[in-house]
Amino acid sequence: MKKDLVIIGGGAGGLAAAISAYDNGVKDILLLEREDHLGGILDQCIHNGFGLTTFKEELTGPEYADRFIKELKKRNIEYKLLTQVSKITKNKEVFYSNSQEGFVKVEAKAIILATGSYERTPGAIMVPGDRCSGVTTAGTAQKILNTTGHLVGKKIVILGSGDIGLIMARRLTLEGAKVICVAEIMPFSNGLNRNIVQCLQDFNIPLYLSKTVSNVIGKNRVEKVELSSVDENLKVIPGTQREIECDCLILSVGLLPQTTLLEEMGGVKFERNRGPSVDNNFELQIPGIFTCGNCLHVHDLVDFVSQEGTAAGKSAAEYIVNNKEDNDRIPVTAGGLMGYVVPNFVSKSADELNFKFRVRKPTDKAFLYIKQGDRLLKKQVLTLLLPSIMVEGKVKLENLSDEPIEMRVDYE
Repeated sequence: MKKDLVIIGGGAGGLAAAISAYDNGVKDILLLEREDHLGGILDQCIHNGFGLTTFKEELTGPEYADRFIKELKKRNIEYKLLTQVSKITKNKEVFYSNSQEGFVKVEAKAIILATGSYERTPGAIMVPGDRCSGVTTAGTAQKILNTTGHLVGKKIVILGSGDIGLIMARRLTLEGAKVICVAEIMPFSNGLNRNIVQCLQDFNIPLYLSKTVSNVIGKNRVEKVELSSVDENLKVIPGTQREIECDCLILSVGLLPQTTLLEEMGGVKFERNRGPSVDNNFELQIPGIFTCGNCLHVHDLVDFVSQEGTAAGKSAAEYIVNNKEDNDRIPVTAGGLMGYVVPNFVSKSADELNFKFRVRKPTDKAFLYIKQGDRLLKKQVLTLLLPSIMVEGKVKLENLSDEPIEMRVDYE
């Protein structure tokens, strides 16, 4: 089978990419989704707050997804559900399987990966203690409650202050569970401020900073957890532990880009945030392979994922329609307080660079410097920087040399 464009992932990024590519001249599109529905994680996000940027109104996750699904179907873009992609190659071959067709190879002119992200598990963060039932992740708890109507526990401790965990603290409370506390190993919260206020403070749920679970105690099911303070190196301080009775421990300890297909393909450089290196067109260093959304870097809002999908779809369409290949690219580096930056390369012919980054720790005031060699391209004052908030910006480019563009956030 041959296709102009294959999109892997039918969540917010993949849907937006498919619609954008179609509107920019590519009609022969195949979208592959492993679940039994389009929309990705939005299906289980029944809380509101979606769509304020894209549609200027507040929607639930399923409502937000439905608008894009309707646009996809209006264009008669082909998609397959319950379809697992097992391999992609540098020659833009995609191998997938499902119960109707068996094992299929597709030869594409371009590929967009929109595979989203996955949660860190108890094993990934090496939670100590007994291996009993009642330990789960925030996303799993959300799916069980919002799609099947079952509580994962009655007396709950949440480890980590990521947004999903904060939202689940509120949701579980509304459904009758007792959320005893949220514990965060860092000295600051990793969730958006609005979620801390609306999900914790409004429901009198305590947030303990510089605390972690140092032991899980239970036989068949969790009976209690040990909460301990940590030092500046995030190591448990002996003698600070206290036991909290609970029947469920929920982990909200971060998301990581889902990049297994790229890792197995090889030839891809990965950045500090574990996402792949891309240029300003969301294209990898392998021509014709693009990526967007949470499999590139984890976003705060789904609206930003859709914007990125739209941009990636347009870039892929230009690559296919114009047979456009740009090998003259300049590296973009992140330094100082920056955790990472996207993109990691920029076309030498680009007249503007749109960038996104996160800082590694909270900062009240700092300066953004963008330089190429000795030339200062931009200096900007930034205030109230938090690791939980992605920073966006742009800078005009002209008369670029071959030297890397250095971006850094410093105190002065």
